[in-house]
Order: sequence, then structure tokens, then C-alpha cells
Amino acid sequence: MLRLFVGLALPDGVIARLTVMCAGLPGARWVEPQKMHITLRFIGEVDEGDAEEVDARLAGVVAGSFSLELGGLGTFGAGAKARALWAGVGTSQPLCHLQAKVESAVVRAGLPPEGRKFTPHITLARLTRPQPARLQAFIEANNLFQAGPFSVDQFSLFESRPGNGGPVYIPLSDHKLIITVPGTKNII
Repeated sequence: MLRLFVGLALPDGVIARLTVMCAGLPGARWVEPQKMHITLRFIGEVDEGDAEEVDARLAGVVAGSFSLELGGLGTFGAGAKARALWAGVGTSQPLCHLQAKVESAVVRAGLPPEGRKFTPHITLARLTRPQPARLQAFIEANNLFQAGPFSVDQFSLFESRPGNGGPVYIPLSDHKLIITVPGTKNII
């Protein structure tokens, strides 16, 4: 069985900017820089045949390249029940378009649709019993964070393998996006 997800890798400069914030919050288990990404679709455990079918369907996704910007921080869950700290991804119609095409490809491969609404983000930390006041102060101190714009010209199918220090993310295949040229009309 393979544990898979589809995501966007981040440029080194963006990862470096995010990593600077990753300290000083009790109860935070910080994501290692090489594991920072934007998830387009979590797939979960599938057999090798299903993985090959997903990859074949992803190869048929046609979408244009685009730029993204990051900004602000937030949490999944609130106060003492917050379970993750994330950096926000700016509103992007091309990102949502790509995610919808990825979702459609995964469903056409025979897997069930995702039950959750797509919320683009980069997980910075998993939280264990956070102190609400400290968490709020951390967010307020870093909420003006911004990075980008940066170019997105591919997405990847990743395998998540268990490791001693947590999961290891291995890119299985990269899928190029159509390079768009400003001032021209690209039909996708």
C-alpha cells in the first residue's frame, strides 16, 4: 500500500522565509522545511494499481502556470483546541481551477471524492494543547507575514512513507503546467 497526496512544492526562498517564523511557540511540533508544501488533494492509502491509475489521470490534467502569494497565519481549530498552525495562501482562481482538475482526475481514477472544502495553506506546526494566549500572541506577532509572488509551473504526486522522525515525502511524478505568456490568450 502507498500513502499518497498531490501537492505543490515551494521555492527555497519561500521555505526560508517560512522557516524563520518556526520557533518560540510552546506545544508546537514544527514542520521540517523540506516537508513544507501546499496540498491539492490528500489521497491516502491505495494499492499500486490505484496509484498508477491516479498518476495516469493526473498526467491528463491540463492547466496553465500561475503565480501565488502567501500571507497571514491561522489555525485549524481555535484556542486550546487548535490542532495546526498554518500560513495562508492568497486567493487564486488558477489555484482553485488546478485543484478542481486534480480532484476530478482522482475521482476518475476510481477513488471517492474529497469530503472537505479546499482550503489552501502551508502547515507550519502541529499543535498539542496550545496555550491560547501564547498562540494568539504568536499569530499577532507574525500575521503580517507575506511571501511571493512565486511561479507555479508544476504539481506533483507524492508518497508519504513512515520514518524515524515522522513521514518522509517522496515525489513520485511531476506534472508540468502550460507556461502562460502575459498578454496572450491561452485556452485551457
